[in-house]
Amino acid sequence: MIVRPDPDALMAGELGQWLASQGEARDEAKRVARKRLRMGLAAAAGVFLVALLLSGGDLGDAMWFGGAAAAGAFAWSEMAKRQVVEKIKGGINDAIARALEMEYSAAAEPGGGFARARQFQRLPGYDNRSCEDLWRGAVGDRTFQLYEAHLTEERNSGKNRRTVTTFRGSIICIGFARRFQGITLVERERTRRSWFGLGADKTEIRFGGIALQRCDMVDPKFEAEFTVWSNDPVEARYLVHPEYVERLIAVEQAYAGQNIRALFDGGTLMLVLESGNLFESGSIEASDDRRLLEQAIAQFGSLADLAAQLNERSRGNY
Repeated sequence: MIVRPDPDALMAGELGQWLASQGEARDEAKRVARKRLRMGLAAAAGVFLVALLLSGGDLGDAMWFGGAAAAGAFAWSEMAKRQVVEKIKGGINDAIARALEMEYSAAAEPGGGFARARQFQRLPGYDNRSCEDLWRGAVGDRTFQLYEAHLTEERNSGKNRRTVTTFRGSIICIGFARRFQGITLVERERTRRSWFGLGADKTEIRFGGIALQRCDMVDPKFEAEFTVWSNDPVEARYLVHPEYVERLIAVEQAYAGQNIRALFDGGTLMLVLESGNLFESGSIEASDDRRLLEQAIAQFGSLADLAAQLNERSRGNY
């Protein structure tokens, strides 16, 4: 397990001093937000009255237009806080990373592993992609990288056009000491069935020219939860040992996540977890700093610990 930073020590050191220096910026952002909200609500009231007159007294239409204007006013108000909140978040997360002798960046670009994850259907299709909150360094003697991805897809057209989130969560890459001989996938049981989900479970899946077979595992509890696919069944059974199911489920539970899946490829284990938006440690209120610092430490620490436990355990030859 990684040694987690002490929040008391961080707040008593440079981080606490830096957060204290952000008071003026926070106050100014709140002042601008209040001003925008007053102006926006006044404009929304005007929109309501105009809509009421133009609609011949139709209260329903007037309330709809006025409500939409009020919602826009609130969003405009909150935008005034965004820059300060993002700055606070970056400062807190960077302090945590430095205490762990790692690097943190609010911006992130997916590496080559992202394309491989897409190739092997670890990630869904999308039209637009954004990535953030990059953590990288080492956990023990293994390279470690984590970032968050938000994938969206445009559906329908015209007035019915809408943006749908197809994935929002964490992508974790852990380096192994050696390269794998084959490719192994781990995913939730019964995610691949023939005849549009009505037929029997598939025994083989293909990704381009690569065929992977369903692997029978020795642990019935594991097989009840997950399916393993590989073009090297012997290696797959070596990598996915009986304790694996508890560890995968523990990763999900640590973040209230779902649909965890794994890819063993080359010399890297990639985990994909639908965990939502994590590491949001910034707040406009200074009174939230300590709580959000502790939350970010717990979130990253738990995921790093559990991800490290999924790494190759020490064994003899197989």
